[in-house]
Amino acid sequence: MRPRWIGLHLTAVLAVTVCFVCGYWQFVRAQEPTRETITTPVQDLSEATSLGTVLEPGAYMPQDEANRAVTATGRYDTDAQLLAPALSPEDERGYYVIVPLVTDDGTALAVNRGWVPEDEAQDVGSLSPLPEGTVTATGWLRPPQKGEEEEAYVPVSSPEEEISRIAPSLLVNEWPYQLYEGYLVLGEQDPAAPEAGAAQTQPRNIPPPQPPPDTVWNWRNLSYAAQWGVFGVAVIVFWAALVRRELTEGGTGGKDGSHGTGTGSPDSGTDSPSGEPAASQRSVG
Repeated sequence: MRPRWIGLHLTAVLAVTVCFVCGYWQFVRAQEPTRETITTPVQDLSEATSLGTVLEPGAYMPQDEANRAVTATGRYDTDAQLLAPALSPEDERGYYVIVPLVTDDGTALAVNRGWVPEDEAQDVGSLSPLPEGTVTATGWLRPPQKGEEEEAYVPVSSPEEEISRIAPSLLVNEWPYQLYEGYLVLGEQDPAAPEAGAAQTQPRNIPPPQPPPDTVWNWRNLSYAAQWGVFGVAVIVFWAALVRRELTEGGTGGKDGSHGTGTGSPDSGTDSPSGEPAASQRSVG
């Protein structure tokens, strides 16, 4: 309990506390989804709000706005339809059909009409027609695809109208419009699309998937948590070793902590340097 040791004890307690607090923080982070993971549930279409109240043209789309139900009004540019490779929920190869919905101010919103099989998507001209004139489209807002989506794949042969993913950074090179950053997964539209002809393909409506309810572990953060735990245990072991060594070395010393040699004092009766008894060297009165 000397002052020097009290400071060492407090330092050890502080170091252990920091290690375990940081380890706990990394453990909690390991259970949180990454920034690319959408956690907002898919909103019901009956709760849809106007696109303008959620997102501005060219503005950044916050991740928490994903799966939001919105409505947008404009006209379809049917000559600008594109195909983006995608897998169906049953893991069948095919394409999403993308078309710009041009608003009155000339800004366009990319609309995902739905999914078509690979063998039926060699030409957008074979797709069912879109409604003409002013259309009000209702669906779910989604962030731009980053090229890592599970539903994407690389087709062996590509149609002329193919685009690798649904992202304004790519669509701006294909369409002559200012674009919203996100895109709309079409749920319903007014007026409804005309019936498909016998030789035409009707895109299949596929709503966005609900976020996974289970915890997805981030193994990198989990390894960081384990490392902080190891550091905390190492501090405890090092502190215990120092205390043990101090107690052991202190127990082998003398009363004053020194290791005495056992030599006597000059008057203890030992022989003088000349070898004669000390008493014989005293003068006799």
